[in-house]
Amino acid sequence: MEIEWLPVTQKLSFRKFIEQSDLLEELKYDFNEKAELRHTETHGPFAFNYYKNVLERNSKRYWALGHLLEQYIYELLEKVCKLQKVYIPPEADKEPRSFFFMSERALSNHHSALLVLLQDHGVFRAGQWSQQAIIHHGLQHGSQIPCIQMALQAHYDVIVLNPNDNFVDQQTGEEWKGLLTQNGEFASRKMVQTKSFFSLQESLQCIPKRCSNTPEEHMAYIWDYFISKTEGKDVAFIVHGYGGLVFMDLLVRKKWDVMSKVYAVALIDSEHHVGHQLGRDVQLLEWIKQHCREWVTSPKPLDKPATTVLKKEFPIVSAGTEKHNLAPSSSLQSIFKYFRKALKAKAANFSRVSIVTRSSTKRKQSA
Repeated sequence: MEIEWLPVTQKLSFRKFIEQSDLLEELKYDFNEKAELRHTETHGPFAFNYYKNVLERNSKRYWALGHLLEQYIYELLEKVCKLQKVYIPPEADKEPRSFFFMSERALSNHHSALLVLLQDHGVFRAGQWSQQAIIHHGLQHGSQIPCIQMALQAHYDVIVLNPNDNFVDQQTGEEWKGLLTQNGEFASRKMVQTKSFFSLQESLQCIPKRCSNTPEEHMAYIWDYFISKTEGKDVAFIVHGYGGLVFMDLLVRKKWDVMSKVYAVALIDSEHHVGHQLGRDVQLLEWIKQHCREWVTSPKPLDKPATTVLKKEFPIVSAGTEKHNLAPSSSLQSIFKYFRKALKAKAANFSRVSIVTRSSTKRKQSA
């Protein structure tokens, strides 16, 4: 999918975030017209080894870049995709809490389908399939924005989950300015400067966020208090990596509710385990056979059958790439074709059931 949404204005540039962080020398990067991260002077791709062969300092710089990308993509979700940022739990405004994004009418528009995006585990947050893919391959491959825009153009409402936002991060916003000093050491206005990088990470992760302590808890909360409240909405999921395990966990926890609302699930290189998670529940096994399809990393062309010995509970096809972090973007067009077919099949089945029901009623009335 060609990127047509790339914000080239200064107001929505990634460079703005770098300038606000005082990292202009360490991170001379911005996204070009193809949504690729490039050096502003040499136009080359991101180079990890900025401090020659000093792993810890380079890792800190990479971590700072990842945080800035996180904030940038949050802004794109709101200003480019026009999604709303929703804090959870809503009433907990004086304690650490997580958030997710959704389209304005996601809960109220009963005439559209709802697409839920659930990514792999890792450092990346809402709006990202893979931070590494964003840095090395561009926003069109690593971010969820092309997927969101495709969904909105197809008249879906969208919910973008944030399953990896599990702990308090005290170094957001203004405190990230000056995070990386000229000698490569991390500093904090609230923490002793001599702390090691790794102890700093540990201290940031000491307070779990209520209702989002784990990806599974985050998913279950949003299902209970948001998705399950939608009336008459057809729900589809795209899940990547560990997201597949999280979805299967939800399916077991909320069996009848999920089975009644979800019409299709696209799993991408999923880490789920049907035997361990679903056991021998015949109803669940039959449901996933009818409603799930998986795209797996494979040397085969996109959509070619790619059944593995370990997984054969539902159709499995090639994602068209052998790289896990590129599988979502590689399989995106195919996934939306699958959704269209699944929605048509559901509508056709509903029509057949309605005809049979009406015929039965007429027979009873004439008897």
